Amino acid sequence: MVKRVAKEGLESEDWLRLVAKLSNRSYKEMRVAILEFLDTDVFNVSIENCVSFLDPLIESWDIDVATFGIEITLNHRVASRHPRRFEFVESEREPAFEEEPGLREFLKDASLSGDAAQDEIEFLRKLRFKGKRPAPLYYYRELQNLRDPLHFRAVQSEYDKETSK
Repeated sequence: MVKRVAKEGLESEDWLRLVAKLSNRSYKEMRVAILEFLDTDVFNVSIENCVSFLDPLIESWDIDVATFGIEITLNHRVASRHPRRFEFVESEREPAFEEEPGLREFLKDASLSGDAAQDEIEFLRKLRFKGKRPAPLYYYRELQNLRDPLHFRAVQSEYDKETSK
């Protein structure tokens, strides 16, 4: 997450100057530190990187020992990202999955699936059924349901919400 912020920020001289100021470094020192940080993988991040670069970026972090989850809030002056949560939890292994015969038939039949977008096909592939085998027509109808504006509303951006007030 921090690497994404660093990559984006590296393109802005103002951003670099702000981060340098927050970490009590010069512009050149900060630029070198960020470039070194971006070249380093997560297992080799030095203490120097953490103190000089991560400290001004991270506003707060909270660790949940039960899930090994960590929630990170970035400094809003430096990064516009919302808080992020990362977790390490035990989970059941998903059983091996064979593609449904009805889905294969649906995908082969261009009259049913000819205009299906890749993200729609991925959605259909993720559908799971217990004890039932849907026919190709089921997938066609499910595709139509995905596209029906009565079933789903458009997501309104934060900007649109503010301007509609």
